[in-house]
Amino acid sequence: MAPETGTSSKVWLVCNAASGSNNDAAVEELIAAFETAGLDLDRVLRFPDDPAPSPADLDVAGVDVLTVFGGDGTTHSVVMKASGWDGAVLVLPGGTMNLLAKRMHGDVPAPEIVARLGTAPVRTVRPNVIRSRHGIGLTGALAGPGTVWNEVREAMRAMNVIDFIASTKEAIAQSASGPKVKVDGIEVDGAREEGYAAITIVPKDDGLRANGYYAESLADYAGQGIALLNRNFRDGPHDEMGRHPKLRLVCPTGEPMGLLIDGEPFDGAAEEEFELGPCEVALVTTKEFDG
Repeated sequence: MAPETGTSSKVWLVCNAASGSNNDAAVEELIAAFETAGLDLDRVLRFPDDPAPSPADLDVAGVDVLTVFGGDGTTHSVVMKASGWDGAVLVLPGGTMNLLAKRMHGDVPAPEIVARLGTAPVRTVRPNVIRSRHGIGLTGALAGPGTVWNEVREAMRAMNVIDFIASTKEAIAQSASGPKVKVDGIEVDGAREEGYAAITIVPKDDGLRANGYYAESLADYAGQGIALLNRNFRDGPHDEMGRHPKLRLVCPTGEPMGLLIDGEPFDGAAEEEFELGPCEVALVTTKEFDG
């Protein structure tokens, strides 16, 4: 189990050089923060070259706190692998969006979060997450043809101008004409019978929050795509579909749907089910948890 005070914690750190804030200088600053806080940083793993540790790996090494310094996709992989472990996972902002880190700590830099652990008892929570046949979703899922904008994001990340232009054109066309998705089995006032270019699902304390995003023209789809790239979905036109313990999404045309979970692509089927449930590993929080 995680210790009551940070100063007696044995820590492993997983970082990913491909994530947005994971350069060598940032990692060295973080290592120094652990030392200043009096935490025993026993090992640094470079994901994905070093695999994410399993509960057995952590128990054999006597680890108390597993820290992940990466983006939401890296965090997804590490937490999935650690599921069922009795220790605690500390999520630090080391990527582009850092949605889970912000949920656990607020919008503060990683060294400041580590410093908090040197002066206060470790507190943990098991926040609600999305469960599906693909595993868990810590920050949310996105379904529909709008997921093609993830390819634009990857081209931007790689700074490949030719791929960026080509993928942007494809994303606009696919968003407009690709197989749409809809929520099945739940009556939602004003919901579009033809479905949506994108449906977002976000785990909250009281249910899975679903929103359907649509557009009326190619220009709208381009603007919607920029919102999707930034995960600033509220900037796009949408219908609110409430909060539910379970959701079933379907593609009315029977085609496989585009699917992102925690920003990472998965092979969606024509039907996908999502359910709310607690995270299967404790997460360290340094702020009042509000779901």
